[in-house]
Amino acid sequence: MKTRLLLFALPMLMAAALPARAQDALVTFKFLSPDLALELAQATLADCRKRGFQVAVAVVDRFGVSQVMLRDRFAGPHTPRTAIGKAWTAVSFRTNTTELVGATQPGSPQAGVRSLPRAVVLGGGVMVEAGGSLVGAVGVSGAPGGDADDACAKAGIAAVRDKLDF
Repeated sequence: MKTRLLLFALPMLMAAALPARAQDALVTFKFLSPDLALELAQATLADCRKRGFQVAVAVVDRFGVSQVMLRDRFAGPHTPRTAIGKAWTAVSFRTNTTELVGATQPGSPQAGVRSLPRAVVLGGGVMVEAGGSLVGAVGVSGAPGGDADDACAKAGIAAVRDKLDF
């Protein structure tokens, strides 16, 4: 009788464990929708314009893939690639690029980060988080200094914050 009960119970226990194993095998990600990424880029660009800056703004997803790139008419030709690089760097290192500036100074253990392909270690790359998850980053290039680029990026994020807190 005990053997029969065990033979019946064992498959039931195994079946109950399968969903847990399947859950461990799959990962769910939150992403910025294309509409929200565009709205974020537009809000960031609008803030920079209000401050008198001609910039390029890039929004990348959580994996660093570009979703939006906007360049104001008088922003320099280098600014689109730099904005994309700043956003990519922020998501790649899970750190705002202004923080990386100090952490990667020559002579520091992390100084080699500055030599990595695609890494742009200048202020202006800011992570975008929603519900405790990294969903992307915004990069700004063309304002007079990384602090000004950061300010525009943070203002753009603040402008869409109510849509990020889902």
